This record gives sequence, structure tokens and C-alpha cells, in this order.
Amino acid sequence: MEIHKFIKLDENSRIPKYQQIVNSVIHNISTGNFKIDYKIPSINRLSEDLYLSRDTVEKAYSILKERNIITSIRGKGFYISRTKLIKKLNILFLINKLSWYKMEIYHSFLNSIGPNAYIDLHIYHCDESLFLNLLSKHEKAYDYYVIMPHFKTENSEYTSTTVAVTQAMNKIPKNKLIILDNKQIPIEDNIITVYEDFENDIYNALKKGIKKISRYKKIILIYPEKAVYPYPKRIKRGFMRFCAKHNLDFDILNRVYDDMILLKGDLFITIEEDDLINLLEQIREKEFVLGNDIGIISYNDTPLKALLGITVISTDFRIMGETTAGMILNNEKGVYKVPFNFIERKSV
Repeated sequence: MEIHKFIKLDENSRIPKYQQIVNSVIHNISTGNFKIDYKIPSINRLSEDLYLSRDTVEKAYSILKERNIITSIRGKGFYISRTKLIKKLNILFLINKLSWYKMEIYHSFLNSIGPNAYIDLHIYHCDESLFLNLLSKHEKAYDYYVIMPHFKTENSEYTSTTVAVTQAMNKIPKNKLIILDNKQIPIEDNIITVYEDFENDIYNALKKGIKKISRYKKIILIYPEKAVYPYPKRIKRGFMRFCAKHNLDFDILNRVYDDMILLKGDLFITIEEDDLINLLEQIREKEFVLGNDIGIISYNDTPLKALLGITVISTDFRIMGETTAGMILNNEKGVYKVPFNFIERKSV
């Protein structure tokens, strides 16, 4: 197959010839003319066939190699290596864990970005090494890098980033980098940042529910200090600041213990799903009335919590995904703070 015959150049176009080669190769992959593992002409051969300088073809091949669309094998030549990254926008989407609300962000982003994009989703499980390996593996292969930076230390405690992670992200061109869900990253401005402000979010959301919250004698935050997927300590700081401001008696526990002592007038704020389920089971077994004897507020909304009537404090995950996609499509830069809400239901 003489692949060079499929590469069309427009002498009257203002698009540089090297970019026309790139676009033509991608177009032929998308139409099925070029298959994976097809051999393509050498730089010298294509420059001769298309009457172009060697430098022009070499620049086009360099771009195609950076995007992992072609690969070179020493002594054999160049081959089509990928047939998926063929859309106008190729996006690497890195999230720290697989949860309902993380996937809500992803699906909202996916639906909003439209069909002219290929989204490559990877989960790095708050692990620095896995994250760095993923970035290194996909270096220069994408038009945008959407990253939710949340990591755990060797002691399984939370950290927004590490020295190595920050260095790796700084290598990504700023016009390609999108920071999602976390603003506490020491990277220069003028990048897309769509985030939640953990300390102020919980403080302001609880303030909206102060009338219901103040009915309870004691507010208990279930905050796991160490977890497989640890949570920002700013959540705890915002909670403590809220209780101090409103003179509320409070406590902070690492988890909901089995056979925990429950007292009328307790209000629990849970973060992890397992703690919420355990607490609901104990309330039912001990025949307390939820929302009257004992209250529950859960962190991060889900359809199940809505069905069960659980009051939540939560980021609007749909808006987070939609806003991020919109900023990419509109070529916008800047910082956007996502709404964080107090959604009252029957559990308080």
C-alpha cells in the first residue's frame, strides 16, 4: 500500500505543510485507510514523493511520534502505532480514586466535551509512583492533561502533592494542564483550575444549616486520619472553625466503631460510605429516630443518599465536569471555584 498517495497537501492553504501531513495522517486513521502496524514511508522517501524539504517531513513525524500515533523501529522504519487518538482533542484524565462522585465529574466532563474528543481515563489510587509512571508513559501524547491531585504519604496520611509530583506536572506545558478539585498545588498561574475549597466549603455549608445543627447537643465528625484514600485535613480544620465560631460542643473520631455508644442529641458528620452505613445500622438496631434523636450529615452527595433521605454537604460534581470541559472548548484560562451546598433532608 502506497500510503503517501493518501496524504493530501493544499498548496493554497495557510496551514504549514508539516501540520497538513499530521492532519492528513490522523484523518486517514480515522477513516480506516491507515491501520495499526502499517509501515509508512521514510522521511527521505516522503519528502521526495511530496516534493517537500526533509525538515518539513521530519517535523511532522516528530509531532506524530510525540502523540504516539507513529513509532520508529531502528533499522526497519516508521509504523502506525495507535488508532484511537485520532480526534481533535486527545485528553488524559487522571483521577485519584474510583468513586461515584469522581465518576460523576468524569461523565459530566465526557458529555460536555462532545464527540470530537478522545478521553483516556486512568486511576492512580493516590499513589505517587503510579501517578509518575502514568505521566511518564503518556508524556507529550495528549492535547490536555486533566489531573485531580490527591496523594497519600508513607504513613497513609493526606497530602495535596509531593516534590516529585509537582516537578512532573511543571513539565507539562501550561496551556495543556488542567488542575481539578484541588487548588493547593505550587504551580504558576495562568492554567485552568476548577476546584473546591475544602476548609471554607465545609465551614460555609454547615453555616447554612446552623438552625438545624444547633438543635443537637454534640457534633461528631468522623474523619479518618489514615485511609486507603485519605482526605484533606482542611476538612477537619473547617469543621473545627465552624464549631468554635458557633460555640458548639464537638468531637472528632477516626471511624464509627462497632457497638459505639450513641446518645440522644448526637449529630454525626460522616465522610466515608462504610462509616455512614455502619452508623445507620446501629441507629436502627438501637431504635433511635433518625433526624430526631440522632442526626446525620454526610460528605459528598450520591443518588443513594438522596433516596435514603440523608442530609449532605457536597460539591456540585456535575458543574465541576461541565465547567472544565467548557473552559477547554472555549480556550479559557483561569480559576473557578465550584459551588458547595448544604442539602437538607430528613436525617437532621
